[in-house]
Amino acid sequence: MTEIAQLHGEPRWWLTRWLAGTGQSVPDDVRASLQAMLFGNLPIFLGGAASTTGIAVLVALFFPSPAILAWCAVEIAINLARLAVMAHAHLAIKRGRAPLIDLNILLAVAWGFSTGLGAGLSLISGNWAVAIVVCISAAGMVGGMCFRYVCAPRLASAVIGGALIPATAGALASGNPILLISAVQAPALLVAMTMAAFQLHRILLASMMAEREHRHRSRHDPLTGLPNRLGILGDAERSIAAAGPDRPLALLYLDLDGFKQVNDGHGHMAGDQVLTAVADRLRQALAANEAVGRIGGDEFVVLCGGDRAAAEQAAQRITAALAPPYPLPSGSHARIGVSIGIALLPEDGMDIDTLLGRADGALYAAKAGGKARHAFASDISRSEPADLALSAAE
Repeated sequence: MTEIAQLHGEPRWWLTRWLAGTGQSVPDDVRASLQAMLFGNLPIFLGGAASTTGIAVLVALFFPSPAILAWCAVEIAINLARLAVMAHAHLAIKRGRAPLIDLNILLAVAWGFSTGLGAGLSLISGNWAVAIVVCISAAGMVGGMCFRYVCAPRLASAVIGGALIPATAGALASGNPILLISAVQAPALLVAMTMAAFQLHRILLASMMAEREHRHRSRHDPLTGLPNRLGILGDAERSIAAAGPDRPLALLYLDLDGFKQVNDGHGHMAGDQVLTAVADRLRQALAANEAVGRIGGDEFVVLCGGDRAAAEQAAQRITAALAPPYPLPSGSHARIGVSIGIALLPEDGMDIDTLLGRADGALYAAKAGGKARHAFASDISRSEPADLALSAAE
């Protein structure tokens, strides 16, 4: 679920919230994507609007009764309003604003009612050629609602019901005995189409949840739950793209000291337990503008939204957080440390590969200086020997 989807916002009114909802608990990003679908695709919208409006204009030209002319005006007004709301939505999202989602929902219900009203009036008119054309158009709209609003089955049901009520009333008022069957046919159609809309929605929701789970797994480490290499470096690329000279960024490359001894001496199960504990401690130690990911083995990357001083403080917090002993399944405890290499944006590079390489070089220098230390890449490049760049962790 994209940032564009999340910009669509939530309906504000009780009725529109109910129409847009399904009664199911879904993650916020999935719900945002479903609500973004309410605005649909512009070509599909134009096709549906052109169909019902074109039929209304055609019928008004050949059968210009006062009622038909009034219906034609209503149909044109509703579709022009829907077009204006959609155009506003696309413009608002480009500017980072929320569209008129409540009005969009209510206009959809009004459109359904207008289409059904035309069918009802044409049946009352007794002009069966007109009635056939308008009713076919209305039937096409009713069927299309199951797909048009598959994201919101309650709304689909409301639009379908709004179309069937005036159409059925017109059939019953037409005086044609055979059309009395619509009193049974219309409710049955409403129930069937509503069931189909909810079934299609369940299929859509299952597909979206599966896609969400797949995306999460592809970007997260299954052991620690932290972002994996793809996830954290992708976050880093986006942060770098958003950063500038006035928005410094630090990349901290972490490598655990003494972790190999835990694996060799106590087994991989104990090692996994320590890694999970390390991930928990890192989460607790980081500030709101910092993010952490595991890029493999006992190596982690931390993104720090700040300057050199902020990176220094983050390194000290991390070193202190990981220093206390770790309980092992055997009842004993393990002690590990952490060496940290730090690269800064923009002085050490402006792309993730360069920053990662520079931080890796600083990490190597930190380990060479005695471990449990942190080093800045910029200091390593300026000083000889490298020991001058090392800072002992507090």
